[in-house]
Amino acid sequence: MNIKEILAQMCLSEQAEATPFKSAEDGTDYAVWKINDGNTAYVLKKASEQELSVYNTFLVSAERAVPHLYKSLNYCGELFLLMEYIEGHDLRKCDRESLTAVLDALIYLQNMYWERRECQAVDLTFEASLPRQQNRGKYLNYADLEHAYAEYLRLYSSVPRTLCHDDLLPFNVLCANGHATIIDWEYAAILPYPTSLARLIAHGEEDESAFFYMTQADKDYAIEYYFEHLLKENGIDYNDYRRTLDYFLLYEYCEWIMLGVKYNETGSERFQKYYAKAKEHIKSLA
Repeated sequence: MNIKEILAQMCLSEQAEATPFKSAEDGTDYAVWKINDGNTAYVLKKASEQELSVYNTFLVSAERAVPHLYKSLNYCGELFLLMEYIEGHDLRKCDRESLTAVLDALIYLQNMYWERRECQAVDLTFEASLPRQQNRGKYLNYADLEHAYAEYLRLYSSVPRTLCHDDLLPFNVLCANGHATIIDWEYAAILPYPTSLARLIAHGEEDESAFFYMTQADKDYAIEYYFEHLLKENGIDYNDYRRTLDYFLLYEYCEWIMLGVKYNETGSERFQKYYAKAKEHIKSLA
């Protein structure tokens, strides 16, 4: 791939320089670059048609909370997006100010699309998401978990929907100066409303050395803030919300149970951690 030629076709100068970003998970280069062109910085991203569709369907009208998309280019059969460069830090080491900014960004976008079920991007729709939800429940190997997961599936099909970033892990946000930007929108659709919040808080741990550090106090704060600033005005009952969110948190925990069972890695530390967490969690489910 010729980055210089891609930048030229996007009408950037010959002096534009590209520096690859590192993966937050393993530190390797991946197909996203910071572009410096004189005094202006951009992000160039090798992307899927699905992400472009998400932008065109949902995000072009957003005045904040997402990076602006400037151009797209098909180059040798691959899609590239030229986007706004955002300074900031992610939420892997959660602090209250940054968490509030992320919640405000999410709430802003979800208010725009509350129950807008007619809005659909290419490929990822509620209907297309169902097989993945159902498949996770086939690998739990524990009757009480399977029973609880069946209730999760019922709720998944019945609660109100809005725009959800379906992979809103803490490294998919950038925070600075009291504001937050949500990035990496390949997986997004009109989905059950707790999807993004559950993903954001489920994997945080109290240990400051953990990959995702988030105190229980911050999780509780996020849960209450989200209700007060989004759900209350949209007519969601508080007790129904808390019960529903608990089942969506269970779904997040079951991700690593499913992977452990499916790939015969039930002895792994991660499987054991999430298996114990899920079994403890279902004790509180009503």
